[in-house]
Amino acid sequence: MNRPTARTLSAAMILLSAGLVIGGCSPTVKVEAPDKPITINMNIKIDHEIRIRVDRDIDNAIGKRTDIF
Repeated sequence: MNRPTARTLSAAMILLSAGLVIGGCSPTVKVEAPDKPITINMNIKIDHEIRIRVDRDIDNAIGKRTDIF
């Protein structure tokens, strides 16, 4: 029967310690909702422009007959 050499024992110890280190490190991520509500303050400025185009004929009809409306 072969006796384990010092090199084999050291390799086995390294593998054993590496396995323990890897087994001990288990990454965990926790996601929890906050206790307080989330408040978002926003300052928004909205500019808009409305353009109304009237056909020339309609514009003339309105100009001639002011009593339509």
